[in-house]
Amino acid sequence: MNAKPSSVEEYLSWCSPEVREKLEQMRTTILKAIPKAKEVISYHMPAYKTTEVLVYFSAAKKHIGFYPTSSGVTEFKKELKKYVTSTGAIQFPLDKPLPIQLITDISKFRAAEAEAKAELKKKKKE
Repeated sequence: MNAKPSSVEEYLSWCSPEVREKLEQMRTTILKAIPKAKEVISYHMPAYKTTEVLVYFSAAKKHIGFYPTSSGVTEFKKELKKYVTSTGAIQFPLDKPLPIQLITDISKFRAAEAEAKAELKKKKKE
């Protein structure tokens, strides 16, 4: 995928039906977990934003990439032991069910973290 998608729908339309099904599941899970989040395209992939971008996801050859920034990975290190991770990235294999509860928990954590950061910034200005 070299072109830049203009919307999440366009991004999803570029994927095979099998992958699209997983991505739709990811999208629904994130939107349910953080209903205040606005859906945007950032770094050429679907992203969810409140005061900052909280999480991203993308399709790869053999996995779905989930990018909850480094704090999202660090905070859930124990729960993520069975997945390939790096700084800010998690790989969910395409041949396994998505860990819906874990995606929900990480998304909610990132939303709370961003809210706390925004509150702190507001207090500093007062």
